Amino acid sequence: MPRVKRGTKRRAKRKKILKRASGYFLTKSKLYRSAKEAVDRALKFAYSGRKQKKRQYRSIWIVRIGAAARLSGLNYNQFISGLKKAGVELDRKILADLAVRDPAGFGSLAEQAKKANAAATATA
Repeated sequence: MPRVKRGTKRRAKRKKILKRASGYFLTKSKLYRSAKEAVDRALKFAYSGRKQKKRQYRSIWIVRIGAAARLSGLNYNQFISGLKKAGVELDRKILADLAVRDPAGFGSLAEQAKKANAAATATA
């Protein structure tokens, strides 16, 4: 069998890693081995960061909804359970947007939640 020297494949692979590492500090942007370690580490953090971003947004939405609900005389749990009982199927992203941009609309949702909670308490 003929010998394979891998010239272009190796160069392309290394160029790809070094291109991704451009801007890194000292040898991490210049030497292949340290660049590969740095890029692998960065990709690992990027993957977990994409998951964390979703968690952080959800917690921000919950804080905003809770603050707006408190202005209407409800806490977050009462507001969400009241909406579920009333059959309102808006997700937290939309509710948080309403809380910030349309306080009157959010207030009407809070009233619906109050009525649904009161009706559920009266029947129980």
